[in-house]
Amino acid sequence: MTTYYAADDRYETMTYNRCGNSGLKLPAISLGLWHNFGGIDALENGRRILHRAFDLGITHFDLANNYGPPPGSAEETFGRIWKRDFAGYRDEMIVATKAGYTMWPGPYGERGSRKSMLASLDQSLLRMNMEYVDIFYSHRFDAETPLEETMGALDQAVRQGKALYVGISNYGPEQTKQAAAILRRLGTPCLIHQSHYSMYERRLEQGLQEALEQEGMGTIAYSPLARGLLTDRYLKEIPADSRAAGASTFLKREDITEEKLSKSRELNKMAEERGQSLAQMAVAWVLRQGRVASALIGVSKAEQIDDIVSSLSQLDFSSEELNQIERILGGRAQ
Repeated sequence: MTTYYAADDRYETMTYNRCGNSGLKLPAISLGLWHNFGGIDALENGRRILHRAFDLGITHFDLANNYGPPPGSAEETFGRIWKRDFAGYRDEMIVATKAGYTMWPGPYGERGSRKSMLASLDQSLLRMNMEYVDIFYSHRFDAETPLEETMGALDQAVRQGKALYVGISNYGPEQTKQAAAILRRLGTPCLIHQSHYSMYERRLEQGLQEALEQEGMGTIAYSPLARGLLTDRYLKEIPADSRAAGASTFLKREDITEEKLSKSRELNKMAEERGQSLAQMAVAWVLRQGRVASALIGVSKAEQIDDIVSSLSQLDFSSEELNQIERILGGRAQ
């Protein structure tokens, strides 16, 4: 293996946005390791992806305890690459992980108890060869555990020096307000909410974004490309080597309906008129109002990052374009 040296110009073109009311800035594009970094994936491909991302100014890398497959292997892969190539750049990186979904057998391997959350964080740190993460998330709201307990575990992680900031993911508007209030009382403000958001997934607009702004929290949007539906990947057919053609639990063949394909084709024509790829326009749309601090992408090849990062040169939409997108999607004009 060759020695990795980060590009000298890595900060010249990336945009960095303040995360809520905090002092932390996130790159407008962040890299998620949900897919393509598991034990079944090629280590060298993951290494190339991470190198290219950092060379383009992407400083934020998002993981979770159960990412893989198998669960935990994405953190192990990241830990191997980080130890070899990125240890000298630790203070330039934002590394996040999460706990809440099923990770190990038995009653303590999932959900939001203090036992589960803190044990999971300790395991994640071992897998990643790190002393701390920058952001530790509650990955989902747990109705079976008092919210004070889950938020107390996040607060404890910060006080133990194992996390610098805390966040939540997949919480509803009222749950978000309650979580933020608890953490504020504990003295560990909630930094960020990670929400599923794309042209095809609009729950963020149903009261959650307003709640985040009221609480001074930042927003990061995952799956802005609708798991590939807002790229040119599926415009004609389902490729044999695609996620939908395989055994993925995250994008099934039946998810790719003719209705969505028809909309994606129309959106693709619009993107071409703007001089963008469909993926570029989809990311630009998520970032369009400056309310989302970062769009969290996943890629299978390093060169895909260049295409998506190029979207930052054209984030503006005219009111006519926004209305056209809504008409295509079948929603109301803005």
